[in-house]
Amino acid sequence: MAQHTSHTRPSFAERDAETSELFARLAATDDPDESEQLVEQIVILYLDLCTTMAGRYDGRGVEHDDLVQVARLALVKAIRRYEPGHAPSFAAYAVPTISGELKRWFRDRGWVVRPPRRLQELRADLQAVRAELEQELGGTPTDADLAEAVGATVEEVREVASAATGFRPLSLDCSTADDERPGLSTFLAEVDEELQAADDRVCLTEALTELDDDERELLLMRYVEGMTQREIGEARGVSQMQVSRTLRRITVRLHDHLTEKPVEPVQPVEPVEPFEPLEPEAMTAAS
Repeated sequence: MAQHTSHTRPSFAERDAETSELFARLAATDDPDESEQLVEQIVILYLDLCTTMAGRYDGRGVEHDDLVQVARLALVKAIRRYEPGHAPSFAAYAVPTISGELKRWFRDRGWVVRPPRRLQELRADLQAVRAELEQELGGTPTDADLAEAVGATVEEVREVASAATGFRPLSLDCSTADDERPGLSTFLAEVDEELQAADDRVCLTEALTELDDDERELLLMRYVEGMTQREIGEARGVSQMQVSRTLRRITVRLHDHLTEKPVEPVQPVEPVEPFEPLEPEAMTAAS
């Protein structure tokens, strides 16, 4: 059997003859180790075929090395299944097997969001003719140009363009070309508590206009500056009880304005005098 170095490549006729010899030896042997060595020799003969066929699918969103790996695995599968005499040559049998595996890989694993098969196949046809049309037309082909080239309708071409985003959709965590700009997740809608409270702020602002300056200042001291009622009383020269009653009156007014449902103010409970037991003499006189 002729030996070939990495710098020499046999002709197609020589490769076919050598392949036939290897398959004959493979069919005659019962030794697993020898069988694996023969399969390896056949694989080496057709590695260039795998690279060539994988190159037909370049530019479709999958790394070239991944495509070559798929093609080589398909080559091994073709070797295992090939029966001499059922095809003009092993190459004639291996080519459709490798091509089918590449297409199947694209269909089953290449898409993140898988569209219908007809769109997948039409996408492959469009990508094949797009470069040719760009050369012929000297510019970017229109949807009508692409549709005419592949025998499809303009609507189908546009449907493929829409579905193509499912092949390699952008990650929400990926950044743009400018590292200083935020990622895509920044532009997604999310709950904005400040925006949800906008209506309340507008209504509260209207309600506050009904208070006088003294009442608004009291609210400012208590709820904005965070002063206690005792501190407010000392600053204004009044008792803590007066501050508490005034704040209660103001908040009730604001509540009535916002809800349009008057709330009955809570009446302070008068303290009850402690019960004092009667002296024995008084109990005797009462009896």
